[in-house]
Order: sequence, then C-alpha cells, then structure tokens
Amino acid sequence: MVVFPNAKINLGLFVTEKRPDGFHNIETVFVPVKGFRDVLEVIDNKTDESDHFSTSGINVENSTDDNLVIKALRLLRENHPIPPLKIHLHKNIPAGAGLGGGSADAAFMLKLLNEQYGLNLQQEELEENAARLGADCAFFIRNYPLVARGKGNVFSSIDLSLSDKWIMIVIPPVGLSTPEAYRNIKPKQPDKNIENILKEPVDTWHKNLFNDFEDNAITQYPELRQIKSTLYNHGAIYASMSGSGSAIYGIFPQKTDISWPENYTIWHGKL
Repeated sequence: MVVFPNAKINLGLFVTEKRPDGFHNIETVFVPVKGFRDVLEVIDNKTDESDHFSTSGINVENSTDDNLVIKALRLLRENHPIPPLKIHLHKNIPAGAGLGGGSADAAFMLKLLNEQYGLNLQQEELEENAARLGADCAFFIRNYPLVARGKGNVFSSIDLSLSDKWIMIVIPPVGLSTPEAYRNIKPKQPDKNIENILKEPVDTWHKNLFNDFEDNAITQYPELRQIKSTLYNHGAIYASMSGSGSAIYGIFPQKTDISWPENYTIWHGKL
C-alpha cells in the first residue's frame, strides 16, 4: 500500500503557559498542505522474518530506530500482530522546518497499518497512539484544519477555508530544534482569541496573528526576515513562520512567481 503523508502549516502560534510537566501549552491552528507530500510504501516482507526500511529523496539523518515511521510500527505491534514488512519512505518535506513532515509520516503509518492489516482501530484510538509519538502527530489522523491547544494535541473544530488562495512555502537550508525555538520564550495569553482573529479578512491577520517562535528564529537566522519581507513585497496578504521554523509561508490572492536561491526548497500551490 502507498500513502502520501502531507505537510501542515500553523496559522498563528501562541505559547500560552508553562506546564507543571515541563512542557508548554500552545494555541494554534493546524492547516494541512495536501499537495506537499512524502511517499510511504509498505508491503509484506516475504523474503525473511525481519523488517527492511529504506529511504530516498531528502536525506533522513536519524537512525532507523529513531525514525517515527518505525516507532509507529513498533507501537502498534505492542497489541497487534503485524508481519515483517518492507518499508520505503521517500522524503520531500524537510526536517526542522515546522511543517510536521516526520509527524505526518508517523500518523499515516498508523492509518496505513490499521487499514492494511484490519486492526479496526477507531479515530480516537489512532489519535491516542499518534499522540504518544509526538505532540502534533495526532492532527494528521484527521488531517483537516483544527484549532490545537494543550501541547498541540487538544483539538477543536474551526470553520476555515483558504481554497481560493495560493500559498508559497519557502524553506532555507537551516533547521531549528524545538529547544532552540523555546529559548527566551515568555508564555502569555494572546490579546485575542485565535478563532476570532481568523474570522477577520486574511489581509488583517498580520495585526493580531503571530508566531511566538518567530523573533527567536529571526535573531538566529536573519535570512528568515528577508524571506518574509520578500513574500510581502511580492503581494502576500499574510506571511509567517510555520511552527518552530524554519519554513516561512506567504498567502497570496493569485499565483505568484518569485526567484529564490537554488538551495532553498519551495512549494507553491493551493491548500
């Protein structure tokens, strides 16, 4: 079976408070970018009694044991009989970009195994398993726009459509770790509820819709500020860093051509 784990962007990301467990509560809206995808293929391994995992595309730096696809497989094997597999992951979504590529791979692996091997897990069970793998993994089980609070895994619905807009995602060759992203962050409640902000026209979002990680990221990598400025200068009606970075996206009313350095990864299309 072949599936296509997709990226996501964050509309706003407010770090609202430090939790007693050391994590942070956030408030954001996850939006899937279904045209920007990895490729994941899983078949039975009829050759021997072990799993075989291979990758292509963008270099996958972590070891097989640390890959979220393998962690998803091992998690389901705790309670379900799944035969030895041949797994191939073709990476298009860069790591460390705030686009949820690894989380999507894990969530889609859970959904694939559930369907391929008739595990009969319901959405809630899939989300519980996904949340054990990463804070935003559970979002990709539903894979439609959701407000996320808590650690990023407490969801509520939102009436949001950007289907008439174009989006350009620009990813420079820098990666930001989660500890880097949280450095110097001072949690606080946003001035306006995120649902109310997103009810306003897109071209007003820049007044109230912020990513609390963005200032830290721009301090470390000033080119991120230049990317955001370039998007606005070419007609973006809203631009922001996604998640903990380093991807910067712009929302446009029409298709737009912009020249970028060859070592940047660019995706341009409709949501």
